[in-house]
Amino acid sequence: MILDYPLIWGFLIAVAIFAYVVLDGFDLGIGILYPTTKDSDERTLMMNSVAPVWDGNETWLVLGGGGLFAMFPLAYSVIMPAVYAPIIGMLIGLIFRGVAFEFRFKSSVERRPFWDLSFFAGSVVAAFCQGLVLGTLVQGIDVADRAYVGGWWDWLTPFSVMTGLAVVAGYALLGATWLVMKLEGAPQVHFRRVSKYAAVLMIGFLLLVSMWMPFINVSIMEKWFSFPYLLYTLPVPILVAVTTLVLWRALMSDKDYTPFVASLVLFLLTYVGLGINIFPYVVPNVYTLWDAAAPESSQKFLLVGAVILIPMILIYTGYAYYVFRGKIKSTEGYH
Repeated sequence: MILDYPLIWGFLIAVAIFAYVVLDGFDLGIGILYPTTKDSDERTLMMNSVAPVWDGNETWLVLGGGGLFAMFPLAYSVIMPAVYAPIIGMLIGLIFRGVAFEFRFKSSVERRPFWDLSFFAGSVVAAFCQGLVLGTLVQGIDVADRAYVGGWWDWLTPFSVMTGLAVVAGYALLGATWLVMKLEGAPQVHFRRVSKYAAVLMIGFLLLVSMWMPFINVSIMEKWFSFPYLLYTLPVPILVAVTTLVLWRALMSDKDYTPFVASLVLFLLTYVGLGINIFPYVVPNVYTLWDAAAPESSQKFLLVGAVILIPMILIYTGYAYYVFRGKIKSTEGYH
């Protein structure tokens, strides 16, 4: 049997990136939502809700980035110089978020506001920079002779800023609906209300970005508005509309789990839409998966490792979420 190794690795990396986005997205969202409450105990509950799992969530970022470097080195060498600044900003934000996460529990009550601010700022910066990277890739990268030839500030455009804000709003929605699922009582009521505002922002930015994309790239316009591509792409916006309706109805009722699940599905659909826009390119409109792929021998060798490693990651991740399932109560938590 002949296997298409670049396609397999493209799929695995895409899955790893999506897993990172949804798993680390909701704990970044919790940091983004910190200013929505000034109650120290409520902030402790927010942090306790992700304390057992947030470290493991970032495993997928390493897998996605490392996979791109190893399997598509040409794409890595072109993309990274174009987005060095937002990538560095993201890493700094994640460091601040991680340090604040650990130090807040150990610090005195007087110093907690400083760590709360660090947790919030790190979460916002990391999320916004991820959106900047996304916007830069979608709008295109200047390449010549297999190297990036654009400027230092090419990543900073109105479109990339819009995608940055969209990611912040999306993570806020994931964080708010996660808290609706994990908390109870007055904190749950509070974050159910916050979820409604986050959902409105998320859908608003999603509409703006979706309407903007076709005018940035002619191929995107063709995929979404020409026949026969329309037959394949039309289900995505229809499903987005249905999922949005399910999300809103769940937020208006007393359902605990449906809002978070609907938010995950909404992220999945937007990710599928993004994949439709980009595929089969790994560097949009420049290099396909096959153009940028590493030698087949390297792909085969590392695929063996991936077949062993990825199930192990899935097992310990699933086990962690299983062990720490259920509600976080005011008299309980993880320290």
